[in-house]
Amino acid sequence: MSARHILYVAHRIPFPPDKGDKIRSWKTVEHLAKRYRVHLAAFVDDAQDFRHEEFLKTVCESVSLIPLDRRAAAIRSLQGFVSGDALSIPYYWDRRMERAIAIARKKDLVAEIAFSSSVAPYILTGAEAPVVVDLCDADSEKWRAYCEMKPLPMRGVYAREADRLARVETEIINRANAVLAISDGEAAILRSRRGVEKPVHIFRNGVDAEYFSPGAAALLSQSFDVIFAGAMDYWANVDAVLWFVKEIWPSVRTQASDASFAIAGANPLKKIKALDGVDGVTVTGRVDDVRPFLEAARISIAPMRIARGVQNKVLEAMAMARPVIATQEALEGIAWREGEAIIANAPQQFANEIIALLRDRARAAKIGAAARNRILADYRWDTQFAALDSVIKGICETPGL
Repeated sequence: MSARHILYVAHRIPFPPDKGDKIRSWKTVEHLAKRYRVHLAAFVDDAQDFRHEEFLKTVCESVSLIPLDRRAAAIRSLQGFVSGDALSIPYYWDRRMERAIAIARKKDLVAEIAFSSSVAPYILTGAEAPVVVDLCDADSEKWRAYCEMKPLPMRGVYAREADRLARVETEIINRANAVLAISDGEAAILRSRRGVEKPVHIFRNGVDAEYFSPGAAALLSQSFDVIFAGAMDYWANVDAVLWFVKEIWPSVRTQASDASFAIAGANPLKKIKALDGVDGVTVTGRVDDVRPFLEAARISIAPMRIARGVQNKVLEAMAMARPVIATQEALEGIAWREGEAIIANAPQQFANEIIALLRDRARAAKIGAAARNRILADYRWDTQFAALDSVIKGICETPGL
């Protein structure tokens, strides 16, 4: 059988898998590379990530990494105000990416896959092979949520982006051979849009339950009562932590004066760094391995007020058998049952749940064990990839797929 080639285009280099979107894209590329010769084309918005190019070349048939100058991209995005487009589309438009895709298309591709609506236009034009777009989330709804929490004039900008991007998502669904969403909820939102003519398939996130398992990482010399793990330059994470520290943490400290809270995540903004050393808070910055920090914590929290799709931070904490206390938004895309996690939306309720678990170690351990069992039952990556393979097989007519 002749070699099978597949193109994978991403708005951000898939490696290292240290952010939610990069975890999904990396695991997808890694999986595809076991069955196809993968031609990867991706933008790089952090110059340090170029050091992973050689490793990616050991996995993929070819790798084209395009540097993304955020300032120049932001200026390009302003063109959307003139053209009427969603601002995120011109943000990611680059002739170097066009050339990289043109070179990959010289191979006999069995499929082209784009990760996110931002780069989907690259493969919706000129593709001879079937096209798959992994929308993951309904990004337009994220912008709609932002506009509800931002003051003018940005509220109007975000509302405009939500409307324009919703139109883009609808066009993608109708033009692509297959579109993927991360959860039932995100798929339902996309399917419900006026003008949508095709189905949306579900390809859920998974977690490496062997890597993220209790006792799998070296122990830290310190311990924490509560931890939040996530990239600290992402607005939804920043908002969650600031809300937690302002509205919830003081009540926890009133009831447990020596309680400690770790914020573990890369690129903490100045206002996050300012929390370090105050009221039992530790800001770690980037950590090479989050597992020791999860292992060292008694409770993992996800106080998200804005969340789309599936929170990898929650899946990883559950896999590590840590009891998770989270808002409804943070647990929205995860199929969990009573006793496997705790929902707390109001600040005082959130604080009370933390105190209750700190005082009842047996209950905390029971919730953590139940959470890990849920991951083992339903959230291994192999289980999720069956859905992806089925979609690709369904749109490709190449023998042997």
